[in-house]
Amino acid sequence: MTTSAVIVTYNRLEMLKEVIAALQASQTPVDHLIVVDNHSNEDTVTYLTSLGNQIEYVRLSENLGGAGGFNRGVRYFMEKTNDDYVWLMDDDTVPHQTTLTELTNFAQTQPDFGFLASDVRWTDGHRAKMNNPAPKNRMQKIPEDATEPEELMNATFVSLLMRREIVAQIGLPITEFFIWGDDIEYTERAARLAPGYFIPAAKVTHKMATNVGSSIMTDSLDRLPRYFYSYRNKVYYGAKRNLKGHVKSNVRIALEAVKLMLQPGITDRKKRVNVLFSGVKAGWTFKPVIEFANK
Repeated sequence: MTTSAVIVTYNRLEMLKEVIAALQASQTPVDHLIVVDNHSNEDTVTYLTSLGNQIEYVRLSENLGGAGGFNRGVRYFMEKTNDDYVWLMDDDTVPHQTTLTELTNFAQTQPDFGFLASDVRWTDGHRAKMNNPAPKNRMQKIPEDATEPEELMNATFVSLLMRREIVAQIGLPITEFFIWGDDIEYTERAARLAPGYFIPAAKVTHKMATNVGSSIMTDSLDRLPRYFYSYRNKVYYGAKRNLKGHVKSNVRIALEAVKLMLQPGITDRKKRVNVLFSGVKAGWTFKPVIEFANK
């Protein structure tokens, strides 16, 4: 079985170098190493160009966000390779030497899967809070010392393996998402065809600056515009779920809004509330077109 690895990068050259080196040292080699450059600065261009045929270099003419980068990367995998699997990751996701081996070993025992997700750890070895696995049974929580694969509701693009056959049926990630939620929507799309699984043996290190989850109530003001996309995209993919899932999604957003408006101690409350409501309002009319790769 053959695999294309897709890294989406934007101006994080030193981390990108580490990720590429880790992929090149993989126990199970990747057959194509595809780097999608979201219009980074010249130092990234110089480095990636210097690698020659060690990589497949996809340079974008503008920054399309993580969503657009993964859209172009999966399209390249489908149109320019014949590989069986595509392995998706950000430029701060460092695979371990056996990560791909563990993913493909499970894939051979359970070939009818929608997606396979790694156990994502922060630099201290604890689970990365931004990438906590979401089990199918949302009343449960997967412990950090889990050893058995478990079915998931969705997953992130921080070490995610997908089959060519699934991509051919569900299409590509949605560029218009720009950031946040593109991976949740995409893996839920895949899970409607075949189950997705958490593979605890397939560990990666997510080198975020700090191990914190995202929250519109506490995040810094310079990151606040991102939450427009977060809430707009949540409204969109929540509406794609079954009735129970759709209602639960809307209730969660409503509770977050109430908490944001009433909880003491929140700074710049008006700005945060405005971003949340503008995102929700945009989500009501957000109707992106799902693209498919050319055959």
